[in-house]
Amino acid sequence: MLPVTGRAALAEVRVVDDDVCAVTRTTDLRRHARLLHQAHDARLSGSRPQASLRRVVSRSWDRVLSYGVAPDGRTLDDPARPDVIERRRAQSPIANVLPQLRASLTAVAEDAEHIMVITAADGFVLWREGAVRVGRLADDLGFLPGADWTEAAVGTNAIGTALAEHASVQLFSAEHFVRAQHPWTCTASPIHDPRTGEMLGVVDLSGPAPTVHPTTVALVQTAVRLAESGLWTQHEARLDGLRAVAAPLLARERGPALVVDDHGWVAALTGLAPRERVAVPAAGEALLVHGLGACLPERVPGGWMLRPSTAGEGVTRLRLDPDGDPPGAVVEAREQWRHALSLRHQQILALLLCAGSAGLDAASLSRALYDDADHLVTVRAELSRMRRVLGGLIAARPYRIAPGVEAVPPDREVLTRLLGPATPLQPWP
Repeated sequence: MLPVTGRAALAEVRVVDDDVCAVTRTTDLRRHARLLHQAHDARLSGSRPQASLRRVVSRSWDRVLSYGVAPDGRTLDDPARPDVIERRRAQSPIANVLPQLRASLTAVAEDAEHIMVITAADGFVLWREGAVRVGRLADDLGFLPGADWTEAAVGTNAIGTALAEHASVQLFSAEHFVRAQHPWTCTASPIHDPRTGEMLGVVDLSGPAPTVHPTTVALVQTAVRLAESGLWTQHEARLDGLRAVAAPLLARERGPALVVDDHGWVAALTGLAPRERVAVPAAGEALLVHGLGACLPERVPGGWMLRPSTAGEGVTRLRLDPDGDPPGAVVEAREQWRHALSLRHQQILALLLCAGSAGLDAASLSRALYDDADHLVTVRAELSRMRRVLGGLIAARPYRIAPGVEAVPPDREVLTRLLGPATPLQPWP
């Protein structure tokens, strides 16, 4: 599961979902593989399969068929040049926690006849380590650094499907769409930046199909959780360094001010109630900080100084304008700001504006947006992206408009247009 950002992300416990595991401890692997091959052949021929596929596999096959991936395809594009691979590795934040991932998985992979594979968020294979014999088999598939391992490139596979589903995935044998991958099992879990919730890539263990085991899911998820914890520890160390810069700057301030990093995380403040995060600062762009008012970010070493550019904040109102240019959120204080939002973010903001101070948890938002509670990962990722734009105007746990901000609910026509004729929020304004 995707963690919420910040300290709460590190406290969240991942539970292995039975739907993630391709098998159980008691699965007859030979019989199960035979049934999966029959289901694969039936799907491609258009006949009715004797055994049903897991939903995650069925969704992936639907996507792969729409991409035009050939089940017997073997021709892969040449991998990226070594200099491109090295540049992508250096640019990836995962490089900062590669030692932790190696300590958690590489030795296990070698002993279990597996390889550990780490990709970027676009499916670009960054690192591959582990059992030498399995590595040679992976070479034959083109499964090597510099390759594109998305569903669109190589069909249903744990890495590509984890990227598409934003969730952990384990696949066994003929659950892979391309027949050349049927002798394999693979278990993948996304790794996220705990500061922003953004997906950085995927961590995967792959090996011969007979080596599949349900506990591999927990192993990979635990390794990812430890790596994300390492990223957060590094983030806190950078904030500590920024606090040393901020202390003398804030000591000279006579009014309220704060110093934040490039992602809007607060290192230090004065004259304000404590808070963890504001919207992401940008040079030359006014930023509204709840409780402080309009600020023009000023660069300081390692971050930004934020202090009011007007005298007093006044009332802060937040409303939705789906017909504006651009469509999105409108923040009104002594000045007015317009923030472009995607359609999905407009839908979420509409729900929060109607929810009042009680707010909505991720499950409630999932039901409102997707008619089920199965999209918690996606909802949390979307809220994390929204909070990068709106900062302290959106509070968490539960998600709600921040206290002190006047929420202006959209009218019935806008709600119907964005969410359809039915919504779990009652009454509508």
